[in-house]
Amino acid sequence: MAGFLKVLFRNLLEGPSTDPFPLGETFTPARLRGRAKVDPTICMGCGVCRHVCAAGAINITHLPDDSGYTITIWQNSCCLCASCRHYCPTGAMSISDDWHSAHPEKEKFDRLEQHTIKYEPCAHCGTLMRPIPAHLAQRLYAKNPDIDPELIRHLCPKCRQIEDAKRNACLLPSPSEEKPEERVTSATPTKE
Repeated sequence: MAGFLKVLFRNLLEGPSTDPFPLGETFTPARLRGRAKVDPTICMGCGVCRHVCAAGAINITHLPDDSGYTITIWQNSCCLCASCRHYCPTGAMSISDDWHSAHPEKEKFDRLEQHTIKYEPCAHCGTLMRPIPAHLAQRLYAKNPDIDPELIRHLCPKCRQIEDAKRNACLLPSPSEEKPEERVTSATPTKE
């Protein structure tokens, strides 16, 4: 009996040796895979996350008037594989360290994350499109100081191609400068 009282007294003085959860904070490992999340400010709606989702927990639907899209993540179906985060080209998908996923069966359809993202008009032609995220535009155009990334990110892909072609246009010789023997008249080779 004295041994038991000795252990009991020592444990009372030292306090609990287990995590205080659910009454307090507990240890969460740094690489823990919790809920899948999407950042709607940098999501381009490319659909790569939906394509690589092993559980089919991600859905992207376009709005009826083609003014944007809705991305939905069903947390109840997510298998925490993190493929969406790995393959997202803009870094919009992430996995949080929130591991509190226990819920009653009746709440399984309420466990979703949903964002409706609207398209913006192109700054040049007015076509509805999704602008390139600012951090990607900075990386893409960092080597060319003549390009304003903030301006170019608000152009649709066709207008960006036109602007790129204007900057990189090579000067072709005019027809009067060509020598007659160098002029190509046919794509088929001739035998001599």
